[in-house]
Amino acid sequence: MRKKSSQLFTYVFLTILSVVMIYPLIWLIGASFKSNAEIFSSIWFVPKKIDFTVYKNAWENSGTYNMGHYFLNTFIIVIPKVIFTVISSTIVAYGFAKYDFPLKKFFFALMIAALFLPQTATILPSYVMWEKVGLTDTYAPLILPSLFASDSILVYMLIQFFKDIPQETDDAASIDGCGVLKKLFLIYIPCVKPAVISTAVFTFLWTMNDFINSLVYISSVKKYPIILAIRMSIDSTGQGYDQNKIIAVSVISLIPSIAVFAAAQKKFVNGIATGGIVG
Repeated sequence: MRKKSSQLFTYVFLTILSVVMIYPLIWLIGASFKSNAEIFSSIWFVPKKIDFTVYKNAWENSGTYNMGHYFLNTFIIVIPKVIFTVISSTIVAYGFAKYDFPLKKFFFALMIAALFLPQTATILPSYVMWEKVGLTDTYAPLILPSLFASDSILVYMLIQFFKDIPQETDDAASIDGCGVLKKLFLIYIPCVKPAVISTAVFTFLWTMNDFINSLVYISSVKKYPIILAIRMSIDSTGQGYDQNKIIAVSVISLIPSIAVFAAAQKKFVNGIATGGIVG
C-alpha cells in the first residue's frame, strides 16, 4: 500500500507539474482566437468562439509576403546550418577526445573560454568582418561559421560522449584495418547517435529562434526568416495591435520546432540524460 500510495503521489505530482509547464502553450493557442479584450481580461485559455479566419489572415498577411515565404527563408538557413554544425562539431569533438596533437590543451582551453564569451561581445566585430567582405544582407554570416564548429557547447557535449567509448573499441577497429574516418563513421558515430541527434535538435531550435543575428545581418524584408516576420507582424495602427493575429503567427512558427522535437524526442532525451554508449 505504501508503494502504491507513493507511486500515486508521484503520478499526481508529475501530472500537475506537466500541466503547469505546458499551460502557457495551451493558453497561447486559446488566446489566438480571442479579442484583445478577452486576452487581457482572463488567464483562462478557452475562447468564447473559435474562428480559424485569424490563422488564415496571419498566414497570408504577415508583412510584405506570406508566412510560406518566410518559412522557406528560414529553412534555407536552418537546414545547411544543422548539417554543417553536426559534421564539424562531431569531427572536432572526435579529434579532441581520441587523439593527441600539438597545442591540444591550449586549443581545448580556448574552446572552453569561448563558452563564457557573451554573444554581445562578438557580434560587432563579426558584423564588421562580414561587412568588409560584402556578405551582409546575405545568409552567409548565419551559415558559414557552422562549418568551423562555432558552437563550443555542442563540441564539449560530444567530447564527453566520445570519451566514454572504451579505448579497446578503438584498438579493435585499428586491428581490423579501420582508418581515422572509417572508425569515426562506422564505430563512433553509431555509439554516440543520441548525442549527434541532440546536437542537430539544439542547432535547429537555436537557429529557428535566433533573433539577434538575423536582425543584425539581414536587412531586406524579402530575405527575412520567420523570427523577423513575427516581429514585423507587430505593426502599430490607429486601432492598436491585433494581438490574436500576432499570437497566431507565433503559434504557426512553433509548429516546425515542436514537430522536430517530437520526432527526435527519444534520442534527444537519451543524449541529454546519458553519458555512456547508447546505440
